[in-house]
Amino acid sequence: MPDPMHRRAVVLALVVTVLWSSSWVIIKLGMDDQGLRPITFAGLRYSAAALVLLGVTASRPAARAAMRAVGRSEMLTLITLGVVLYAVAQSAQFIALDLQPAASTGLVLAMTPLLVMAASQRSLAEAPARRHLAGGVLVAIGAVLYFSGALEATGPGMAAAMVCLAANAVGSLLGRSANRAHHTSPLVVTTVSMSVGAILMLGAGIGLEGVPSLSAVGVLMILWLAVVNTALGFTLWNASLRHLTAGESAVINNTMLVQIAVAAWIFLEEVPGPLQVAGILLVTYGVVHSQRG
Repeated sequence: MPDPMHRRAVVLALVVTVLWSSSWVIIKLGMDDQGLRPITFAGLRYSAAALVLLGVTASRPAARAAMRAVGRSEMLTLITLGVVLYAVAQSAQFIALDLQPAASTGLVLAMTPLLVMAASQRSLAEAPARRHLAGGVLVAIGAVLYFSGALEATGPGMAAAMVCLAANAVGSLLGRSANRAHHTSPLVVTTVSMSVGAILMLGAGIGLEGVPSLSAVGVLMILWLAVVNTALGFTLWNASLRHLTAGESAVINNTMLVQIAVAAWIFLEEVPGPLQVAGILLVTYGVVHSQRG
């Protein structure tokens, strides 16, 4: 009989992917239309989100107690998670999106589930089930089909995307490790790790790109990304990781490929061709197949 907690975790993870899919559109608009530089943009987004999370944590006695109860080894894991998943992965993703089309970056990141499942057995003792492995392969093939006619990669952009791929994979494993034992609440995991990553990103961004000039629209973009897509989104994602393996969550994360494609079709009138439709169907079936049973 299906585990209701697992089923709820899948739904929760899918809701988060919807939020994150919209982030790609906002990020591109922020850099293309508002002139925001990638690392500073990422730093402002995650710093604002970290401030929101710190405020929420400070306002809740249980969260404050949980924060004080974090042990040295757990804190080291959360700091490492912040460096890898936020400072490195998100900075690299913003840079890749700035240097090349989202399609090229999306194709590289679609390989994340296979990379995570290849490493999860050794690092987490979570051997991927056959359906998870098959789902990851189908998602990767679907991504190749979808993006095959839309590639326009640059050398530096592809290098940034590869860094993001590696950091996302390591971050997925660290995130699962930090959440599966249920010792630390998702709110504390997100607050600590994001605060560490945000400080590093904002410092690097201002140091390398200078102090940004923000318009009212730019401020609204950053606030929306920070509060809804980041503070709320990553907290819910960490909650789902209590019940989903690293491989499962990586496969579910790739539903973003379908969501971004559908959004482009509806809002940007980018009608998919036959190969893209086949890719969308394969990605969808891969995710569904990975969750059968």
